[in-house]
Amino acid sequence: MNIDITRVKNSQLSKVDMNKLNFGEVFSDHMLIIDYNKGRWQTPQILPFDNISILPSLCALHYGQVVFEGIKAFYTPQGNIHIFRPQKYHERMNKSCRRLCIPEMSWDIFSAGLTELLKLDKAWVPHQRGYSLYIRPFIFATESYLGVRVSETYRFMIILSPVGAYYKEGLNPVRLITSGEYVRAVKGGLGEAKTPANYAASLLPAHEAKEKGFTQVLWLDAIEHRYIEEVGTMNICFVIDNELVTPLLDGTILDGVTRNCVLRLAKDSGVKVNERRISIDEVLSASKNGKLNEVFGTGTAAVISPVGNIQHLETLITVNGGRIGPLSQKFFDEVTSIQYGEKPDKFGWVMTL
Repeated sequence: MNIDITRVKNSQLSKVDMNKLNFGEVFSDHMLIIDYNKGRWQTPQILPFDNISILPSLCALHYGQVVFEGIKAFYTPQGNIHIFRPQKYHERMNKSCRRLCIPEMSWDIFSAGLTELLKLDKAWVPHQRGYSLYIRPFIFATESYLGVRVSETYRFMIILSPVGAYYKEGLNPVRLITSGEYVRAVKGGLGEAKTPANYAASLLPAHEAKEKGFTQVLWLDAIEHRYIEEVGTMNICFVIDNELVTPLLDGTILDGVTRNCVLRLAKDSGVKVNERRISIDEVLSASKNGKLNEVFGTGTAAVISPVGNIQHLETLITVNGGRIGPLSQKFFDEVTSIQYGEKPDKFGWVMTL
């Protein structure tokens, strides 16, 4: 595939301390742009990372026709770069596109642009374990108008960011509080699409949760306010009486790629798995009866986040003595070992550059 490339004159990499990286604050030298017009995706361009020019009447700013993804790349001991499950993320991106009336992109175009960008900026992939290169693909509508309708033109971009741990707690247990009066999504809405609207809905509850000393919000369903859905930035899993239970994908929560990995690993290792509705009352009861073995979140940014406390109304429970549980540790170790090339990838999850 023909890709127009304009390289930077001077790399910014020497100005970055790759041993002290927060999440999503530093960006690599180049970015990928592919415009959609006249009914097709045009020739990809790789340009120096810089400001982009938009009109204040850009329809995406007013009506939110935007989707995005998050992928990670890792440096391996063999000197290769592993991109973790790019096909699964591409598949989910197209699913979000369908919900937002955005034209889908073929795997050939997506993978060609991504791999060329990574080859150009491969020096930005951190070498130390625990760090990675975060890949942010996104698409936004680009027509200029004020009126509620589907745009006819779009822009797809990929930017790259070398990152450290997403949560400052690292692999130490996080604290969650249920969503109270707030709701995130209902069936038929945008809950299963990776679109900014979902995250905008979570900002105020998350801010209030942090003011109360919690890490994130544990979302309950919008109808009965009883059934657990997901955490603001990750899916959620419970180990109850040695059974792995996670909320069913029923249209209101994101089909997490790391969630998919954990379920596959659990089944492969003989752990009983149950995808079903689970109420907060069941979790509290399991905790009271000593059957709540552990709780952990799954997501691209943090991989596995063990949960140490859950607050619901006036009740605060502590999970596994506030320590990481054995399954949480097992899944973290297995996923990251595949990502960093320390363990064979028998599932075909990794693309190697």
